[in-house]
Amino acid sequence: MPFEPRTVIVDRGIDQAAGARDRIPFESDRTLEAGDRVGSPSQAIHSPISQAIDSPISDVIDSPILEEFDRPGVSARRVEVRSSAAGRGVDRPDWVVVEEPLETRAQGPGQDPISVAVTMRTPGHDAELAVGFLHTEGLLAGRDELTAVPEPRSGRSKKLCNVITIKLNRRFDPDSLRRNFFATSSCGLCGKATLDQLLVRCPPIPAGPEVDREIIIRLPEALREAQRVFDRTGGLHAAGLFDLKGRLIALREDVGRHNAVDKIVGRGLLDGATPLSRHILLVSGRIGFEIVQKAAVAGIPILCAVSAPTSLSVETANKVGMTLVGFLRGDSFNVYTHYDRIIGLSQEVVI
Repeated sequence: MPFEPRTVIVDRGIDQAAGARDRIPFESDRTLEAGDRVGSPSQAIHSPISQAIDSPISDVIDSPILEEFDRPGVSARRVEVRSSAAGRGVDRPDWVVVEEPLETRAQGPGQDPISVAVTMRTPGHDAELAVGFLHTEGLLAGRDELTAVPEPRSGRSKKLCNVITIKLNRRFDPDSLRRNFFATSSCGLCGKATLDQLLVRCPPIPAGPEVDREIIIRLPEALREAQRVFDRTGGLHAAGLFDLKGRLIALREDVGRHNAVDKIVGRGLLDGATPLSRHILLVSGRIGFEIVQKAAVAGIPILCAVSAPTSLSVETANKVGMTLVGFLRGDSFNVYTHYDRIIGLSQEVVI
């Protein structure tokens, strides 16, 4: 069945739009059982991610703290605080972002599950996070290698969903995990032997597409208006995927900026929409090397941020052919690499 165009739903609940049943099931649908198999390539969807928007974009529940673990994927938690203002203390409820571990495992035919990584994340869209992480780290080539994407299960109790196993149709090579590590300013320890080795996984992004500057400057407002969990907590990073007309296609929020991007990439991969070569990615913080790397693996041609890029992110974006936009605020922004994709930039000489 062909997909009907849909709009972004920033709310809880199951996506009821036409064609939703044709997607690969994923954890936020709340209906997938462990071991459910992915449909064959002929049954899977091949429509753009812009026609496969899912709900919920964010999960915030108005329940007492004692009830929060009764539902998986809770992004915010209510706590009691004592606020100080104008010289007096006031007891009141507040919301804080949830941070919990998620262990991602990979399993091929005849293998026991192999632990790949433990990520501190905000629960919700965990299957997207696991699949996106494996893909952007070069451990999963594409959706055709998947046989099942189970809902996260608990490794310690029935309440805390903290383990997810991605089942593959080929053996998972544990030697791929034996990498050297180095420290980065954005995420602590990241497994990369060298920049050159990384770039092997990121073929050059083709020329195009072109986007008018007026579309670029409207992106932050659209992203901010959709950040429901940030409104409650003030403590989440966001990644928003837009089409070339500036329409918000998917939004993910997470305590880790890299996690938010992995969730976007994972959603695209599960929808069969990668590479995301006709999309724009906007992140709410600064742009470090790994954000560029993840976007490059997904084939995203234009990466924007409301804050600054790092020197290594600029170098990497230039090498892979990506347009990198920083300090996107109000009606101004800086283009650091491949500015030919942005229409309407008049050249002026600044002395």
